[in-house]
This record gives sequence, C-alpha cells and structure tokens, in this order.
Amino acid sequence: MSALRAALRISRRDALRAKGRTALIMVMIGLPVLAITALLTLSSTTDLTPREELPSRLGSVADAAVLANPTTLPVEQEPAGRWGSQDPDKTGAPAHWTTAEVARLIGGRAIPFYDYTADARIQDGFERVDLLEIDLRDPLTGGLRRPAEGRLPATPQEIAVTPALLDRGVRVGGTLQLTRSGAPKRVVGVVENPTRPGVMEVVGLYGSVLAKKVDPQGNGWLVDTPGPVTWEKVRELNQAGLRVASRAVIESPRGEQRDYARFQRDDWLWLAIAVLLVVTETVLLAGPAFAVGLRRRRRELATIAAQGGSPAHLRMIVLADGLVLGGVAALIGVALGIGTGAVAESIAARLLDWNSGPVDVPWAEVLGVAALGLLSALVAAVAPAVQAARQSPARVLAGRPDEVRDRPARPLAGLVLLVLGLSLTVLLAFQPHWLMSVSGVRVLSESRHELLVVAASTVVLFGLILLMPWLVRRTAPLAARLPLPARLSVRDATRHRARTVSAVAAVMAATMGAVTVGLAYTTTYTAEQRMNRIDAPEGTLTVQSSDLDAATWARVRAAVQERLPGASLVPALEAQDGAGHSIATMIQTESPECASEECQHYGVSYFDVPIGDARVLALLQGRRDPQAAAALAAGKVVVFDPRLVSDGTVSLTMLPRTGDGGPEKKLRAPAVVAQGAQPEQGGAVVPASAVTAAGYRTAERRIYVPPAGHVRDQRDLQRFSDHLQSVTTHAYAGLAQDHTAQKLATLLAAALAAAVVLVLGGTFAATGLAVADMRRDLDTLHAVGGRPLTRRLVVAAQAGYIAGLGALIGLVAGAVTGRSLSASMAWMWGDNPVVVPWAFLAALVLGLPLLAALLAGLFTRTRAKPARRVA
Repeated sequence: MSALRAALRISRRDALRAKGRTALIMVMIGLPVLAITALLTLSSTTDLTPREELPSRLGSVADAAVLANPTTLPVEQEPAGRWGSQDPDKTGAPAHWTTAEVARLIGGRAIPFYDYTADARIQDGFERVDLLEIDLRDPLTGGLRRPAEGRLPATPQEIAVTPALLDRGVRVGGTLQLTRSGAPKRVVGVVENPTRPGVMEVVGLYGSVLAKKVDPQGNGWLVDTPGPVTWEKVRELNQAGLRVASRAVIESPRGEQRDYARFQRDDWLWLAIAVLLVVTETVLLAGPAFAVGLRRRRRELATIAAQGGSPAHLRMIVLADGLVLGGVAALIGVALGIGTGAVAESIAARLLDWNSGPVDVPWAEVLGVAALGLLSALVAAVAPAVQAARQSPARVLAGRPDEVRDRPARPLAGLVLLVLGLSLTVLLAFQPHWLMSVSGVRVLSESRHELLVVAASTVVLFGLILLMPWLVRRTAPLAARLPLPARLSVRDATRHRARTVSAVAAVMAATMGAVTVGLAYTTTYTAEQRMNRIDAPEGTLTVQSSDLDAATWARVRAAVQERLPGASLVPALEAQDGAGHSIATMIQTESPECASEECQHYGVSYFDVPIGDARVLALLQGRRDPQAAAALAAGKVVVFDPRLVSDGTVSLTMLPRTGDGGPEKKLRAPAVVAQGAQPEQGGAVVPASAVTAAGYRTAERRIYVPPAGHVRDQRDLQRFSDHLQSVTTHAYAGLAQDHTAQKLATLLAAALAAAVVLVLGGTFAATGLAVADMRRDLDTLHAVGGRPLTRRLVVAAQAGYIAGLGALIGLVAGAVTGRSLSASMAWMWGDNPVVVPWAFLAALVLGLPLLAALLAGLFTRTRAKPARRVA
C-alpha cells in the first residue's frame, strides 16, 4: 500500500506539472462521461413519476381528481389514474355527471374543471392551445397553477395565460380570442404550470370558454374528502364509470410507478456492443497521450529504477496515471454532466414544452458510466506501463534512445478474427432474404439482422486492431520512394510502432464506423426516396379542400392571394359526384417489378393526384413539354413514376372523401410517362375528360403555388394553415418537401463531425509523441542546413501518414460492413444497389488526413534546441 500511495503522489505531481497532456487525457476520458451523464440526467428528470406529476394534477390541497368517461361502463385504470379504458365491445349509457352527484359518490366537496384544448388567435392566425376551465380562487385549487403576474380570473370575460403565450405576443391587459366564433377575453394575469413550464395554456372560469364540452373525458372534479381516497374507493368509483387520481394511492408504493421499458435480450447485446466500442475508441485515443507522458518521464522512471525500483514499481507508477487521471476525469465528467443535463432540461422544458420535475440523477447508471471512464483510462495506460518496465535505465540516463526491437509480427489472432468477421459480414450482405425467411417462415427479424451485422463488424474491427502492427510494418518499404520529409516520417512511425499503431487504429475505427453508417443510410434513404417519391417539385405549396361550395372556395382563393401577394397561383380540379361530394383520385402501382408483398405493403401509390390542364403539367415538370401536353390534351394520364404504368394504362381508383360519397370505383385510363421537374419526383396529372367520362364532374378545389420563397418551412406552413383555418376548417395546405434527403444530410453531417473529432484527436496525440521522439533527428536536420519549412513538412507528413493510413484501412473495412448493413436496412424496399456518398467519403478519407497534416504543419515549433550528448 505504501508503494501505491507513493505512485499516486508521483502521478498527481506529474499531472500538475504537465498541464497540457493532463487536460488532453481528461478531455478524452471525461467528455464521453459528461455527455452520457447529461443525457441520463435529462431523460430521468423529464420522465416524471406520478408523485412528481401531483402538483399539476391535484395541486397541494385536493385529495383526488375524479375524471369522467364517455359512458357509465366500468373503467379499468392503472393506480395513478393517468389512463383508463372501457370495454369497446359494450354499449353503455352516455355519462352526464353533475357536481352534486360526484360529491355524493366521493363523500366530500367537489369543484368542476374542464381540461381540453381550444383555438386561440395568436398573432396572424389561430393556434391550438391547452385550456383549463377552473376557478383558481377556490382554496381547493391551491398549488395547481402558480400565479406569476397580475391576478386570477374573476369573471367569465377574464382569463390567465402561461409564460409561453407571452412569448407569442399575448400581453397582460390585452385581449385574446378563444374559439373561432368567441368574443375576445381580457388577459388579467400569468400563471405557471408546475410540471410543464413551456406549455401554451389558457385558464378561465369553468364554462366561460367552451359552453359545449365536446369531449366528455375532459370533464373532471377536484375533491376534498374527510379521509384519504383509498384504492378500494377508487375501484368503487371505477364501477360507476369514473376514473380517479387519488393522492393517497399515488403516494403509496402501489402508485409510485415509472413507465420503464423492459430491456430485452437484444437490448442488452446492443448495450454491450456500444460499451465495448466506446471503451475501445477511448483507449485507442488516450493511449498515445499516456505514451507521451511516458516519454517525458523516462529519466524520472530510470532514476527510480537505478535507486532500486523494480519493474513492478514502474508499472504501478504509470498505471497510477490512469487511476488518477481517469478517476478525476470521471468525477469531473459526472459533476459537469449532471449540471449540463439539469441546465439543458430547464431550457428544453421552457422552449420545447417538455415535462419538468426536480433534478433526478439515476445514480446506478451514472456510477456505471463513471466506472467505465475509469476502466478506459486504466486500459489505456497498460501498454505504456509495460514499456516503462522494459526500458533500460542505463541507456535512458545516458541520453541514448531505446533500442528498437524489430520483433516479427504475429498476425495470426487478428487474421482469424478478420476472416471470421468478414465471412459473417459477407453472408449477411449477400443472403439477407435467405436469413430473413426460410420456406416462408420468418427466422430472423430486421432488428436481429442489424444486430448480427454490427456484431460481425465489431469482430472485423478487433481483427484489424490486432493486425495493425503487421500492417504498419508493411508500409516501411514505401518510405524509400517518398520525398525526404515523408521518408523521415514514415520510417520513424514504423520504427516506433507502439505509438503509431494505437493512433492509426483509432483513426481506422472512427473512419470505419463513419463509412459504414454513410453507406448504409445513404443506400436506405435513397431506396426509400425512390419508393416514396414526392409528387410535386420541392418547395411547392398546395392548397386544397374537401366538400366546399363554390362561394367558400372563392373566399379560400382570395385568402391565399391576400396572404401571398404577387404569387403565381396555378389552379387544379377535383372530382365530384352528383351531390357535390369530393372524390379523391388515386393511382395504384400495376408494374410487375413491384408485385412483391413488401412493395405492395409499403404502398407505391399516390392517393390524391391532381386533375388539371397544361398549366398544372408545366408546373409539375418545371418546363413546357409539348409532347406531354399533347398527350394530356388527348385524354391520356401523364405520370412521372414509370411503375404506375402497365401496358400503356394506369389504374385509377375514385375514393369518396366522406361516407356520403357512395362506393369507390375503379377505372382504366391510357397513360404516358414523362419526366418531372426533379429526377426522383413521382405523381401524375389526370385529364378532366378521363374523369367526366366515368360520370363524375369536376370543379376547381386545388391551388398550386410554385416554389418562390413564400412558404419555406414548417413554421411558415403552420402560420399559413392557421390563416386558412380562419376562413374554413375544410381547407388545408401542404408543402412538398423531401424529408428523406434532409434526414440523410443531417446524419452524414453528424457522422462527419464525430469523425473529425476522433481522427484529429488521435492524430494530434500521436504526432505530438512523434515530435518528442524525433526532436534529436529534427535538431540534426536543422544543424546540417534544413529549413524551418522542412521541419514543418516532416511533422505534417507524420500526421498525414497516421491519418491517411487509418482512413484508408477504415475505408476498405467500412465498405464491406456498410454493404452488409445497407442490405439489412434496405431489404424492405427490394433489391437496391449500394449508393455511395462520394462527397462524404472524399471529405472523410481525403479531406481529414489533409486537414490533419495542414494543422500539424502550421502549429509545429520550428526552433531547434541543442541536444545534450553523453559519450
């Protein structure tokens, strides 16, 4: 124990002396601990227990909340009363409870409330907000909503709002219109929801906003009883058709339940693989940094050995570095992670309307994460500890470099793992359907298939890590053909394989993971995009309606023109039956290439294609196409998805939008294939003659607005839709957006950002060690006339070699594993070729090594120090 205490003191002193290296190691180890701890804290804090939800459900005074249901049938509820159900196969009498009846059943005092939603006119249009009708002046509602400003509503013409509505322009002293036909009500105060600080909620007296309660389940009563409302009393009220949230039950062990999802066996396997990969990457990144510390302390360790220290003592000192730095980094990561999670939760709860409770730290999971960080640091220090025990004290104290032991590499274990992993990966890549189903019986689920792919990829990764010393050694002969700076760098890297291998393996692992993700998701999203095509050019705004008369549609059209002044409106038609009911025109797939069960299941069809003329066709094609326009004028359907056409015709299904429209009808119509405005655009244009010939009539009930920046995103679309809703609730708007491409771009950007951090971190740590090892050679190079530029080029070549070799190996391995993962993820879309994200791979495999070399060359020191030599 005394030796361990001495080793810990030495490690602590060295950590304070080498602040830069210490900070680097602590960031590499502590950052994952911080991030995971923050996520765990955020998740646990926002996942409220029934007890934590009590303030916003019952306040601080009420003993229970009694909640109505549509009928008087018995209710099955969970103990906290958050949900309940009635038998859907039985018909019960409609529930019409009065406050007096509820008070008699519960045996105490009751006050009514109504908890539902309503339309509020905010800024330029109506938006849906939460509505609570209750008299907050009653002592029984104490703590239910906290007054923050002004006063509580006292008359039916007064309301209070939450702070989120203040952010949307509502002001105390102003007015707010609730419901589309209601009179504006005066805002007299601001109240806060105890568990939802970001909710947009309006509070008024009971019955002051909605005279007609559209949802019986919004009705409820806060009750005050002489004694606790027991579980037996709750079950008694359930038999009468009432759901009950009892404070006594919720605060008992029966009601204190959290909705945790049970971990299945596959979940544990996913977790085990994730932990293994995180530890491995951390070890590979932090290993060179520990090796840098070993190089700095060679003379100190040699002195200890010369004074009687054993190899075990030297190993203990270096391992103590891992214990000290890993332990401190884990503790700091946990502390900062808890704080970060708490701050992120408070911001997210206010801005995103998340649940918010007291800060809740899942200590078991957090301590496990901290132990994981400590374990990573100890494992990263193992290799430097072994090297410290093997160094020659005499050579170190004499100032001579260590002898390089060119022991033959033994790649057998790595080769076995690599062959095993590649075999399973190739099998999963080229036989996914055989593994999914044998004789029509499902034997492997999609998630299990992906789990096997990731497991096989992990085996490939560890095989390559074990093979890395042999692979690095094989690059040594290439140095003879390189320019002087690169030749010096490559030879030095291959001589000091202990530090080079770790950095190259870290870069390889990061690149392999990024390439695998990039190939798999690009292939999957491209297949999904090809199968589910957008039916208009991206950014096109569509306004349409159902069951509107001509006068109301004219007001809708005027509202669109008023909202979008200067916009070019392209009208389209809809089919109607003899009674004027709207009929949707659907085109279904008839191509033999899409006859499989999966293809039919995922619905290659277009539900509501437009009926129009050459103007609509020109909009959807983005140009004038005389041949397509002539075919449309001749009564042929123009389609932009070849899969819709079979033998020169398409299948039209006329679907009534409401139950009054009669049965659906199927038609066949001649068709031609044309090119849409975008390569992956689908949809079609149906001529009016094809519909009228089947006995339907047509009327203008759709407007297209070409992409021109009028409505750019979902927020603009929501505001525009709210404006339409002020005219009629039967009109709605849609924006053609390729969400698949947006998701793919976000995913690739995130993968590239993670790769940048890992690749540059590992490269710079190893390059710093290489510069320390090469200082004598670089000083000699300066002494014989080498320019500072040559010194920079040597360092840049060292960084470029490490990052380039790791990226190249990672690219080859990731291409194989990515092919397998794409097959497991995209099988539902049929047989799809692998789609290569060339720009992403170029940035990853070429851009990152060049960036690493550039930064290393720019920030290296060019001043030489005379070396002390001892004969």
